[in-house]
Amino acid sequence: MAGLCEGRVCIVTGAGRGIGREHALMLAAHGAKVVVNDLGGSMDGSGASAGPAQEVVDEISALGGEAVANTDDISDWEGARRLVQLAIDQFGRLDVLVNNAGILRDRMLVNMEEAEWDAVIKVHLKGTAGPSHWAANHWRERSKAGEEVDARIINTSSPSGLYGNPGQTNYGAAKAGIAAFTIIAAQELARYGVTVNAIAPAALTRMTENLGMGAAPDEIKEKMSPRWIAPIVTWLASSESKGVTGRVFDVSGMRLGVAEGWHIGPTAEPIDDPTRLGPLVEELLSKARPNANMQGYDRTD
Repeated sequence: MAGLCEGRVCIVTGAGRGIGREHALMLAAHGAKVVVNDLGGSMDGSGASAGPAQEVVDEISALGGEAVANTDDISDWEGARRLVQLAIDQFGRLDVLVNNAGILRDRMLVNMEEAEWDAVIKVHLKGTAGPSHWAANHWRERSKAGEEVDARIINTSSPSGLYGNPGQTNYGAAKAGIAAFTIIAAQELARYGVTVNAIAPAALTRMTENLGMGAAPDEIKEKMSPRWIAPIVTWLASSESKGVTGRVFDVSGMRLGVAEGWHIGPTAEPIDDPTRLGPLVEELLSKARPNANMQGYDRTD
């Protein structure tokens, strides 16, 4: 039986370990040809090694799949271009881009250093924009040449970006930006046959094991395994998802949900005198839904 992604050419960034590795393996198992990108750095983004990406390629090859390794820095515009070009040179085209690469440099805002802010924003936000830019140009050229394009961008947001988490103003801001990027890019690229969606995963990886998940009971660890994240990405990468775009999926081994973005809540006629605003704002807030907790539910639940 043919897989969901038979013959499709997919790039997965940050695919040497954790969630990205699961994406690459499942896409390959469903017939995709995979470019496995990973800089091979540490959790905070320092260092580099070709080992992790090549190990995943070797796993895919051993199972009869097709894959090639890439170690370009996707937060660099030129590195992102080379990554997309590798897929085209190696396999003739690109169909799916999974933007997964990320790092952590958690710090409370009062203690955060400029370098910690810049590094996280660069890897997550620019590291999503760069590959997407070059992939979108490839698909636009194919579309303008008269080809029927059926392409995908799948981004990686986070509950920290959607709902907020103390100690992660840099990470959360980047992930919230990716969610907004997803919605806007979906509107821009629809004309070229490209859908753009995102996931907000929760999983036990080297990035989260020191945030409490590492001490969880075994049954919870199994539910938080990164293997639970790959199925929705594989489906989104397939032709079956053609009618879905501009959405963010909250996903873990506990649940699969659709995150609902900002909506206007209670409103009133505006007042041009700030001294009279207090009671009006209080009334509006009394009617407004509270911000969600880290599980995405009302904080009063």
